[in-house]
Amino acid sequence: MTTTTQVQTTRVLNRPPRSRWWREVGWRHVVGVVAVIYAVFPLVFAANIALTPDAGISNTADFFTSVGWRNFAYLFTNPSSYFVRWVVNTLAVGGVTAIGTVLMGGAASYAFSRFRFKGRRSTLTSLLVIQMFPQMLSFVAIFLLLTTLGNVFPALGMNSLIALICVYLGGALGVNTFLMYGFFNTVPKEIDEAAKIDGATHAQIFWTIILRLVAPVLAVVGLLSFISSFSEYIIAKLVLTEAPNYTLAVALYSFVADPQNPHWGWFAAGALIAAIPVLVLFLFLQRYIVSGLTSGAVKG
Repeated sequence: MTTTTQVQTTRVLNRPPRSRWWREVGWRHVVGVVAVIYAVFPLVFAANIALTPDAGISNTADFFTSVGWRNFAYLFTNPSSYFVRWVVNTLAVGGVTAIGTVLMGGAASYAFSRFRFKGRRSTLTSLLVIQMFPQMLSFVAIFLLLTTLGNVFPALGMNSLIALICVYLGGALGVNTFLMYGFFNTVPKEIDEAAKIDGATHAQIFWTIILRLVAPVLAVVGLLSFISSFSEYIIAKLVLTEAPNYTLAVALYSFVADPQNPHWGWFAAGALIAAIPVLVLFLFLQRYIVSGLTSGAVKG
């Protein structure tokens, strides 16, 4: 009994004062709770609109007073809705863009990291400078380019998902090459030299050795490319002109484009469904995110 009392007394004496605990730890809990509420509220608000029949922005003050699935049913059953096709289009554009960005960026980063050639440093600088210009400056050029290409190769013209993918790949190459270049530099060159002694070519080194060692940054680049192309609106709206070929960002905006008759319930229901692929992919690749973003920053 005496020993137990002494242990409890020791714990009380070793416990930091409440004011000190609040200064060092307690305020972090408050900040965390506020951040969670700030992040979750838009999702709850969108779910409320999606589950409320005939809901709008101004008539949803009471949350979940009436719950129904009519907005979700419209997206999949109404003949005038191409929602399933829009989802397929968006997943195809996002998936192909992510894979293409990883392969192109990986090949370019490997070349810049391992080879020494004339114009290497100026090319890297040019890629960095190009990324500094705002995206809006390229809209006219993209429109004229695709219009001209469409006269020769219709698959690369306006209202083409392939053309949209090509535009996304070109825009993502510069910044992702820089991100992956820093990570490639962290891989010791002695590994390449040992593989060359064993008779491996540059292609074999790249595909069988280097890509496995830089898997975290490949996952990060693929994830960021998928998310950016999945939710991008302005370029997609410029390129895609017919409803069946819309991506989700363009299609969802069309629900509320008419200010006299906006369908916010359809918009919210589609937005919640559209968030599922990104959420699943993010959860699947989250273990790579921190290492992929930080490892390439220690050595350039």
